[in-house]
Amino acid sequence: MPRLLIVDDDLHLLESVEPFLVSNGYAVDTCQTAEDGMQLLGVYSYDIILLDWSLPGMDGNELCRRFRAGGGQTPIVFLTGKNDVQDIETALGSGADDYLVKPINIRELYARLKAMERRSTVKLTPVLQIGDLVLDSELRSLSVGGESVQLRHKEALLLEYFIKHPNRIFSAQQLLDGVWPANAAASTNSVRTWINYLRQKLAEVGHEDLIETVPGAGYVLKK
Repeated sequence: MPRLLIVDDDLHLLESVEPFLVSNGYAVDTCQTAEDGMQLLGVYSYDIILLDWSLPGMDGNELCRRFRAGGGQTPIVFLTGKNDVQDIETALGSGADDYLVKPINIRELYARLKAMERRSTVKLTPVLQIGDLVLDSELRSLSVGGESVQLRHKEALLLEYFIKHPNRIFSAQQLLDGVWPANAAASTNSVRTWINYLRQKLAEVGHEDLIETVPGAGYVLKK
């Protein structure tokens, strides 16, 4: 049974979402502050975290950053009234995996949770290497010599896909079809965002130019 943590101070949302998810096979814990959320995350393991952005005291963004900085890998879905592109980029940059704008459609939330469960079951090839760059997909670790950086699940999936298909140009739509499961809540804009995050990780180990943009065509990893 998947176990969820909902961190949100909206009692109306909790009273509607929690019983719905429980009736659909989820074990659900709830709290109303980021501080309480951090405490629960330090004690229990969760499959997915639903996290409100605007919380009293520490906000959801800060909780997300601290959780990721501490090595937390659990998928995080932001629930928020903010819907600007800049807000979405901020959420993903903090370590979120998905984003839902309030008021929440409970059926859409359920569909995204199921899609996220399917994504989390995608199997990665344990270790791949291209030149001096080594990808350990199981540990989501990218290393060159003594330098290493931690990847998120989607970043690892994208890099593995490129390494397995060197010198081949992929459009954003082809990457969406190849890396994201069918019916996943994603778009070609999501692909571009994750490509940018992957490039940031590659830059940390000195390979910022590994994945090139081909104007009008897409992206390529040149071997």
